Parts: sequence; structure tokens; C-alpha cells
Amino acid sequence: MSHTFLLELGLEEMPAKGIKPSVEQLKDKVATFLNEAKLDFQQITTYSTPRRLALMVEGLAEMQADEVEMVKGPAKKIALDAEGNWSKAAIGFTRGQGATPEEIVFKEIKGVDYIFVEKFTKGKRAEAILSELSSTIASLTFPVSMKWSTHSYKFIRPLHWLVAMLDQEVLPLTIFDVQSGNNTIGHRFLGETIAIKDAGDYAKALEGQFVIADREKRQQMIKDQMTAICEEKGWKVPLDNIELLNEVTDLVEYPTAFSGSFDQAYLSVPEMALEVSMADHQRYFPVRKNDETMAFLPNFIGIRNGSDEYIDTVVRGNEKVLTARLADAKFFYEEDQKITIDAFVEKLKRVSFHEKLGSMYDKQHRVSLIAQSIADQFSLSYEEKEALKRAGELFKFDLVTGTVVEFTKLQGEIGAILASEKGESALVCSAIAEQYKPTSATGAVPSTKVGTVLSLADKFDTLAMFFAIGQIPSGSNDPFALRRQAMGIVRMIQHAGLNLELSSIVDQIEETLTVNVELKAGLAQNKENLLNFFKDRVDQLMQSTMHNNQPISHDIRQAALNANQADVVSMMDTALVLSEASEENNYKSVIESLNRVANLAQKASDEGQISVELLKSSSEKTLYDSMLKVSHQFETTKDANSRYEVLTNMSNDIDAFFEENMVMADDEAVKANRLALLKAIDEITKGFADTTQLIIK
Repeated sequence: MSHTFLLELGLEEMPAKGIKPSVEQLKDKVATFLNEAKLDFQQITTYSTPRRLALMVEGLAEMQADEVEMVKGPAKKIALDAEGNWSKAAIGFTRGQGATPEEIVFKEIKGVDYIFVEKFTKGKRAEAILSELSSTIASLTFPVSMKWSTHSYKFIRPLHWLVAMLDQEVLPLTIFDVQSGNNTIGHRFLGETIAIKDAGDYAKALEGQFVIADREKRQQMIKDQMTAICEEKGWKVPLDNIELLNEVTDLVEYPTAFSGSFDQAYLSVPEMALEVSMADHQRYFPVRKNDETMAFLPNFIGIRNGSDEYIDTVVRGNEKVLTARLADAKFFYEEDQKITIDAFVEKLKRVSFHEKLGSMYDKQHRVSLIAQSIADQFSLSYEEKEALKRAGELFKFDLVTGTVVEFTKLQGEIGAILASEKGESALVCSAIAEQYKPTSATGAVPSTKVGTVLSLADKFDTLAMFFAIGQIPSGSNDPFALRRQAMGIVRMIQHAGLNLELSSIVDQIEETLTVNVELKAGLAQNKENLLNFFKDRVDQLMQSTMHNNQPISHDIRQAALNANQADVVSMMDTALVLSEASEENNYKSVIESLNRVANLAQKASDEGQISVELLKSSSEKTLYDSMLKVSHQFETTKDANSRYEVLTNMSNDIDAFFEENMVMADDEAVKANRLALLKAIDEITKGFADTTQLIIK
């Protein structure tokens, strides 16, 4: 006979973004608990609202299966004394297992006889196992936890009620001094406290109290209601903002959609400012016409946490609140239009970037210099170069506009709009808009060359300057989001497909620091740390890159990352080429040959030079010629496929060389010459990959 177990944690309102991961964590922990307890179940269904985390375990076994196991004791020679009687060790062992010496059997393990007894463990009933669940629930972790009253424990929010039921019976549990029962609480304003009669009735019982505990059902209700409103009004259904939809789903227990409007005069404000006012500040869905114009409308859709009773009053209240928000947006934007860009740029001198790194104006100047220093590598046209120069003179100006101070999310975007209104070129405006991209690990990269160069320069400056003053992320501590900025750089370089040496760019940044000697010295001191920091981000990118539906293996990633290069594109290409080559028949022999060279190259003198006159055998001369060809190929192309191909071809000459020649010859001059040759080959190879990192089978 199977059972249904219900667990509900009744809490104060939780932050919307923490609800889904919290209930999933609860599910995982309970599943692990049951699996470790060897208590079978069919499935776990989760429920969540702003005030509860709950789950239902269905098909739960009545009890654990009985266990019979053979328990190993001491060796036979210890278990029996000289007269063949059971020793104290054997008697003590059987007593500890609840058995008698008569139940002992012998089994041989690796040529040695040991005593064993059969141990029977009666399975526990489900209720006995579940009564030990408290510590598992209390072990849930959250990004931010609360303490309440005088208690020492912490949780996402204070716990107010606890439901724990096995079918129709209450299961005794105590969590944070709260005793379990079968009473749950409905909607804060529309529902009542009710008793759950059967664990399986949970969702239906709460629905009668205006609580839709099933998150997916609640979200579908929101979608259906919004769709119905839009079909009636002729609007496009605004379900493309998945982040807002998820947030609203976790803000309500019983959703009711409604529509409202605002004065058309506010449409003079940039649409993005209107969207932020509605979506970010009020959690409303902006709407557009459902035609080819997709025109922004003076309307919105909101989601009420409750029924449709007095919905007209709700609409009026929300319209009033939104009008105040839009009035602020309109005021700030109109005031910003009255001020020149030069005046805004001047204000940047009074805005601190960092106490050790000067003002935002100083940063803007540094970024402009960096952008100009790396621009040639992007093959910019004359028009693009001029646009980059102009963008570098003003691109941070919107940080001191009233609109961005009020709506920080719009930095860059508002700058582009204001710059366009004040006559700046389209290239300059797009670069200003794209300066912060990508804003996440998967966010869109800049779409223009000028925007890419400006964004790269901005992020390079941030990283280089913070490393220069010793603000290097450690562990999870990264207050200036340097990991995200470094990943953005890596992704932009990869997207551009340019072979940019990170070390060269850092050197160029160092050269621009002609005034601040202290920063220049700090950057030089931490250059290696910065390059390794970049390589860690490249490693992350490699881990998310698939080859034949498999992630790139650790050894191949390390081989590419430990090469004598800091070129993102080349490192990525090398990893993919090695992944492809690892499936070929000759991969093992090629890598073994290169590694044999690498091992002996360590014995070569740093000052050793190759003397053609000391090349004695034909295979030695052939390998020297082959090395020159490979070196030339490496100088003329960075194509990873071509580089691996010439290394593969050279591996045959390496094998012939080792078969015919004794590297550690008696003649010291010949030996040194051969080691110098091997060292030269190894240095070339390491320009592609550190093959000693590769695991070959």
C-alpha cells in the first residue's frame, strides 16, 4: 500500500526571485533524504506562493524493505584459539551484531578466511523515517536569510505554520519551534484558516481559499487572462518579458489581470523609460498595437493579488500611482533635454569612479586612449574611427542626467537618445548605447565595430585599473563584477573572430598610463594575475562549448590554456581542433612524440643555439628542416587546423630522429646541439598547446 505525504512551510512573504529556487532546493533535499533512507516513492510535486513552500510525495512506500547483509568480522585465525574454541574477539563480534557464535560462517577473501554473520535489519515505517525530516528542512540555504525574535536559527523568512501529513494523519514534526498540524492559511485577505483532511486534497482545498498553489497553473491563468484582455482590445499580447512574467507569478497567490491607461502626453518620453516605469517599478506589462507598426500605447496590464471584486477601484488606484511615476520620468527627461552634452561631461569631473582611480571623467579619458590604441586591430573605416574618437569624448555623460539617476537601468540607452537629439552621428549613438554590452554571461554583444571597441576599452580599463590597485577578486568576493566584465571581453573577442593577444593589449593599456606612475607600476606588477584571470574566463567559455554534444575535456582545455599565447580565438580554436583530433587513430602517437620532445627539452641550456654543422645524421637534418617549415607555418598563420597538421607531419620526423640518434651523446657539443633542436621544437609546439597536459590512452 502506498501513501501520500504533504509538507507545507507557511512563511511571511518571500522575495519573488527566491521562491522557485527555494522550493526546488526543498524538493531535492527531501528526495535525497528519502533515497538515502531507502524509502521508495514515485514522484514529488512542488507547490509555491509568496507565503508558502510545499511539496507532495506520492506513491510513498509504507515502510523500508527489510535488509539482510553479511557482516565481516575478524580473520579465522583470530576468531579461533589454539584449541579451536571461539575467541573473545569472535564472541564480542557476534554479540555486537545481535547474533551467536553458532551463526558464524567462514568466507575466503584474497586467500584469507574471515568470519561472517548474517545481520537482519527490520525496515522502519514511513512515519518513523519522515519524523526525522526536520533537520533536512532546516538545512535549506538562501542568498539572504533572516533571524527573528531571540532565536539563533535563520531562514528565508520567519516560519508561522507547518503542515505535515501522511494521508489523513498529522505527522509530528517540529521546525524552528513550530509544531506541525493540518491547518493551513488561505489568501491573506480573501481566505481563511482551514484544516486539510487528506494530503491529496491540498491544492484543491487551498483553491477554495483563493490560493492557487500550483505555480504553473497560476502562471497559465495570468497568460490566459492577459491574452483575453489583449484580444478584446486589439493589443499585442505582452508575454515576451519572461522575467517580469515569472516575477509576477511569484508575487501573487490568486491572480486577476486588469488593464489601465495613462495620458497620451507621456508618450513623448522615450519608450524604454516608460517600460522601466511600468515593468520594473510597478510590475505592469506595457502594451503595443497588434499591427505592423507595433506602436507603443498609453495602456498597461497589471496583475492583482485577489479576485475581480472592486476591480474598477483597483484600476484607478494603479493608474494614479503610475501617473506619478510617468510624471517624474517626463520631468527628468525634459530637464535633460535643456542641458548640453558638454555640460554633462563637465559634471563627470565631480563623480567619483573610485577613490584611488579618480573621477568618471578620468575613466572616460583613459577609455578613450585605450580605444584609440586597439582600434587599428578592428580595421575601422575613416568614418568609424572618427565616430570612435567622438564617442570616447562623451560616452559616460548620461550618468549625470536626471533620467539615468532616476532609472539607472537605462544608462547608455538614454545617452544614445539624447546624443541623437543633439545631433551626434548614428555610429556615435549606437556606440554609446552598446558600451555596457554584454550585460550578462549570455547577453547580446555589441552589433557594431565602434560599439565593440568602446565596450572592450571600457571593460579593459575597469579590469586593468582594479588589478593595478590590488582589488583582485578572491573566492566569491567580486564587488566590482570583474568576472562578468572579463567574460564580456572574452565573448566579444571570440565573436569578432580577431586574434588579439591579451598580453599585448594589457601592455598597450600600460603605455597609456603616462601620467599616473603608481597605476602603471601596479598594472605591471599584476599583469600575470590579470592574464590568468582572463584565462579562467576562457576556461569557463570552453566548458560551455560543445564538441559532438560533449563538453571539451579538462585536459584539452588545460593544454590550450597553458600554451604560450594569450589569444582568446586561438585558445578556443586549439581546444576544438584537439577535441576533433583526439578521435583520430594517430592522435596518441602524435602527442607521445611531441611529449617526448618536451620532456628532453627541459634538459637543454637556455643559451643553447642550433649549429647546422653539428647536425650529423640524415634524420637529424630532416628534423631540423621540418622544424623550420613548422616555424614558418606558425609565423604565417594562426589557423589551429593548419598548425596541428604541420605538427602531425613533423611527428614522423621526430620518431625517425629518436630511432636513429642518441640525444644524450658522449660528444657534449653534439648532445647540446640536439637538445637545442628539441627545445626549439618544443617552444614552437607550446605556441599551439602544452601537449604535456593531454591525457592519452
